[in-house]
Amino acid sequence: MLDFSTEPEFQAKLDWAAAFVRQEVEPLDLLFPHGGDPYDTRNEKARAILRPLQEQVRRQGLWACHLASELGGAGYGQVKLALLNEILGRSYWAPTAFGTAAPDTGNAEILAMFGTDEQKARYLRPLLDGEIVSTFSMTEPQAGADPKEFTCRARRDGDTWVIDGEKWFSSNARYAAFLIVMAVTDPDAPPHARMSMFVVPAETPGIEIKRNVGTMDERDSLEEGIHAYIRYHQVRVPLDAMLGGPGEGFKVAQARLGGGRVHHAMRTVGKCTRAFDMMCERALSRRTQGTLLADKQAVQQFIADSWVELQQFRLLVLHTAWIIDTQPHGAARTQIAMCKVQTAKVLHDVIQRALHLHGSLGTTNELPLAKWWMAAPNLALADGPTEVHRTTIAKQLLKNYQSAEGLFPSEHIPPKLDAARKRYAHILGDDSLTGRVDA
Repeated sequence: MLDFSTEPEFQAKLDWAAAFVRQEVEPLDLLFPHGGDPYDTRNEKARAILRPLQEQVRRQGLWACHLASELGGAGYGQVKLALLNEILGRSYWAPTAFGTAAPDTGNAEILAMFGTDEQKARYLRPLLDGEIVSTFSMTEPQAGADPKEFTCRARRDGDTWVIDGEKWFSSNARYAAFLIVMAVTDPDAPPHARMSMFVVPAETPGIEIKRNVGTMDERDSLEEGIHAYIRYHQVRVPLDAMLGGPGEGFKVAQARLGGGRVHHAMRTVGKCTRAFDMMCERALSRRTQGTLLADKQAVQQFIADSWVELQQFRLLVLHTAWIIDTQPHGAARTQIAMCKVQTAKVLHDVIQRALHLHGSLGTTNELPLAKWWMAAPNLALADGPTEVHRTTIAKQLLKNYQSAEGLFPSEHIPPKLDAARKRYAHILGDDSLTGRVDA
């Protein structure tokens, strides 16, 4: 039975989180608005405000809830995490305040599952405590997110691995204490067994950030970009820097992505809900051509379409989270891909309508809508292009079907009608053979 209800104790925590994010965390979005600000541990003014907020989250038992209790988290299932992330989606700083910022969450899971005791002490504990940030360095300039086209290599040389190659869009590398790097270790192996994963300290000689690439709302002139184009030149790490076994890089990467996609999706629900609230407020506040915007049928359609799409998407994400919680590992693969496909579309469509209703004001920096809207293209590419996930959905669904027997489709009416007549001929009488039935 599907059940997304929450017990009163957890609902009280959600209510606290909702008020806390609105009152205490959202101001950080205004004071420190740039993409890298939540990850810049050297900004003492921001940290002076953030640390007391993080302590309040810890006292509520809501710090790093995606992690098991032995790692300092609450060990929540995906449904609970989805409901919490819906609230965190209202604020760019909220994941950092709650110890759930990407890519640190996924990197922490990798270290917890595959790291050595020394690596956990050196990296995992301070990462979980919010003292450092990290980078997931996988995609490449000539390959994007397609691991079959990766060329960054790691070769064994005595008691070290030597990494050579380039990586593209390695988020937050300029602030990171360590990087988790995917590199080809066996180019002759099958595609999904060619790569291995390594933990690399940021101070390791040979790591060159060629440039920090700015996205739509980041200014190159002020060096606001946080997605690094990196050259690894003869970067040496010890043998135990490998996370998982040789050729298991793809397996390690997949271990961090499924839940993360659900969290991204539910945070999008939260952001879109905030935009929807703004849309409704605007409709009831602004007059044109003698009446309120809310009286215009086009505006009413904007509101209705946005709410229907948002609720459909919310239920899809919660259903996906429920499958992850209750079914065997991998059972939610298709649903996770569905969430990924819809995330950017829902974000774009809802915020586009909200922005449009605010007119010229909506396009300015005096409202958050334009900045949110500019995130839609990036969201469609993060964790793999939307088209790849559409292909995954189609392939998984087609496994449940088979080709038609014979020349015509299985729903072809003439043979089905003939079979129905023969089945009930004792009732219909001989006239049924000609298609006539007595009244």
